[in-house]
Amino acid sequence: MGVEFGYRGQQLGLPEEGPGSVARPGRRFAALFIDWALCLLIAYGLLSGGRAQSASNWTLLVFTVLSVLTVGTVGFTPGKRLLGLRVVAEGGGRISLPRVVVRTVLLVLVIPAVVWDRDGRGLHDRLSRAVQVRL
Repeated sequence: MGVEFGYRGQQLGLPEEGPGSVARPGRRFAALFIDWALCLLIAYGLLSGGRAQSASNWTLLVFTVLSVLTVGTVGFTPGKRLLGLRVVAEGGGRISLPRVVVRTVLLVLVIPAVVWDRDGRGLHDRLSRAVQVRL
């Protein structure tokens, strides 16, 4: 009835299933939730002085720093690691630091992260030429 686009990640040269395949949305959301909860605990406990109102602003800053540092060095955040995910460049390998910064800024803006392409990548991943894959 329509055009066959193939499986997620086929145009990127990734396998359909197993290690190296495009990560499913459920796992990515769960990893994001784990990372946000971790950053919220850090912000509330260490930076906001126990004030819940200022913890949310600090959480965003902690999340940004955590994402840039961890994805830029090892390729995953703590939540992604727990769920077996990794951020890699489109051609494979590590994503460069400038691209990690672009990806993180777009992720923090939220809107680019909820606009997906047919491979299941958010606009933040597409613009930074990255893809989240299973380990």
